[in-house]
Amino acid sequence: MTIELNRLLFDACESVRGELATGKVASYIPALARIDANKFGAAIVTVDGATATFGDARETFSIQSISKVFALTQALNRIGDGLWQRVQHEPSGNAFNSIVQLELERGIPRNPFINAGALVVSDVLLQGQSPQSCVAALMDFLHLVADDGSIAIDEEVAQSELDTAHRNASLASFMKSFNNLEHEVSDVLQVYCRHCAIAMSCEQIARSLLFLANQGVDPLTGARIVSEQRARRINSIMMLCGHYDASGSFAFRVGLPGKSGVGGGIVVVVPGVATIAVWSPRLNASGNSHTGAAALEAIARASGWNIL
Repeated sequence: MTIELNRLLFDACESVRGELATGKVASYIPALARIDANKFGAAIVTVDGATATFGDARETFSIQSISKVFALTQALNRIGDGLWQRVQHEPSGNAFNSIVQLELERGIPRNPFINAGALVVSDVLLQGQSPQSCVAALMDFLHLVADDGSIAIDEEVAQSELDTAHRNASLASFMKSFNNLEHEVSDVLQVYCRHCAIAMSCEQIARSLLFLANQGVDPLTGARIVSEQRARRINSIMMLCGHYDASGSFAFRVGLPGKSGVGGGIVVVVPGVATIAVWSPRLNASGNSHTGAAALEAIARASGWNIL
């Protein structure tokens, strides 16, 4: 099984290596602009524990918006369906940091994966905690689901995020004017920017979201992370909203629920089978990894994995 999985992954990734020069790294966060644009890694972890890796699969990078999946999971575990009173679960059709739609909809973000929605989720996680203890709790959760206590925040990226968080500060202030943030904008930004600056490898990311491929239960430890219903809902939102305003295109090409980040990472869930994470820093116009998306399409085609 592992030999066949490694061969499938190798062949799929090698088939798109010619795409590596296409796209541009995220430059609006200075720490991300300095990344080696030619990095390329991928990992598959199955629900029965088999692992396949390719290229730079064990090198850590800034996961950025992939962290929103962990934050959403924690928020749902904390307040349940009450979350949907403050953030919707609909595709946005706009850029991830757009304020136009937020104004039209009176401070209620379209979904938890655009920046405004993730700021609301961060506000939920802050309830009864300081920013420091809130982030520490999120890291404890991540160490649990990844079964790896070494995962940490990249402090350089975190500071770079905070130094350039002007648009996010505007989004947060706008939502606070509609009473959709309970805490101080500065505290919400601290939580948001720090969880976006978590550094993980493809292998760690794939392992950490394995519970979403197994109805909310970590198949390797037996621990229930979320209810079966919440796991389905998280996967559904990933399918509809996980790739900014290109979510429909990604679903059409790859056919699996997933989440991308401007650090060049993408993770997808194959329900009942596996999770797959890829990393290639050059992004397309929608902020998703160009080569990463192409690799996932090749993997899906070669494996026959889909949500049907």
